[in-house]
Amino acid sequence: MIYLDHNATTAPSHAVLQAMAQAMAQHWANASSQHAPGQEARRCLVQARQQAAQALGCKPAELVFTSGATESNHLAVRGLLAGAPVGRRRVLFSQVEHSAHLALARSLAAQGVSVGWLPVRPDGALDLGAAAELINPEVALVSLMAANNETGVLMPLAEVAALTRRAGALLHTDATQWLGKLPFRFDDCAADAVSFSAHKFHGPKGVGGLLLRQGLAFHSPLPGSQERGRRGGTENLPAIVGLATALSQLGDAGAVTAEARRQAALRDALEQGLAQALPELQVWGQGLARLPGTSYLRVGLLAADTVLQRLARLGVAASSGAACSSGGSQPSHVLSAMGVPREQALAALRLSLGRDSTADDVSAVLQGLPPLLVPLLHEAQACH
Repeated sequence: MIYLDHNATTAPSHAVLQAMAQAMAQHWANASSQHAPGQEARRCLVQARQQAAQALGCKPAELVFTSGATESNHLAVRGLLAGAPVGRRRVLFSQVEHSAHLALARSLAAQGVSVGWLPVRPDGALDLGAAAELINPEVALVSLMAANNETGVLMPLAEVAALTRRAGALLHTDATQWLGKLPFRFDDCAADAVSFSAHKFHGPKGVGGLLLRQGLAFHSPLPGSQERGRRGGTENLPAIVGLATALSQLGDAGAVTAEARRQAALRDALEQGLAQALPELQVWGQGLARLPGTSYLRVGLLAADTVLQRLARLGVAASSGAACSSGGSQPSHVLSAMGVPREQALAALRLSLGRDSTADDVSAVLQGLPPLLVPLLHEAQACH
């Protein structure tokens, strides 16, 4: 099988599986217990936190372990909003956030919170001019993803951070797609809070993290004695060990950059080859700074499901967009925010490469897919 859905999830590495199995077998006790097995589990938890913090460029105390990015996003927004000064009750989200994050925005609005929206341009980039007007002293928090999960377009975090600082607001970013694909260090990051999930960089599902800058006023919506009172609940130690192991396997900034360049070259070869064979091809985000392995495209007006079926014949796994929303009859909210017509949006296909993708994978798609699609394009043209 050729797997081209790395933005949805990645396979846990062998080292991650081994580390998790060892942790489950040897450190099964509750890390909050005072007896010897519990304290052994506590030491394992402390070691995993230190290992993860070193890879993330943060202080161990700044890292909160969660069940994944969705929970991290909810914790960040609700916790930072609750700690905001009186008179600052407005939260801004971009229009192209992950669907789970948009659900949080709608929930906040239903509870009476003032919610605003940062628009994007037709190419998928954030409209910085509009952002400058919207980020004012009434705003407590801006929540902006680091990289879009569908188009792969990178968001201007540094520029938005400058706007939030000027207004006295905070910046939270969902770095779920960024982390593991591009160099990242919290001590160099412009955001005050960062969310991520381990399964996007060959760690396990069901575990992630929230990085909170020390000194921030944060009132947890999920209080408890764990995670310094910021996230209650017994720690999932095997998953946390898997997360820390996956982070350590990413290597330093040089290694991550080299892998990003390799994936970008494969992505470019894939897009160029498809464009030569299929003149009806359109790639969204092309020409902008975007994730190295992400290609969001359409082949004429061929329905995404039709193209996915042809890819499946070739043994290729891909998606029509975000895993949680693909397969439906509704167009992508990301493309809708960009002003893409419905019939074009319903043809959207996402091919996302990863560190196990190869040049042979790209060649197989380029050799096999166009011959399956060209007759369909001719049929569609004949019908019109």
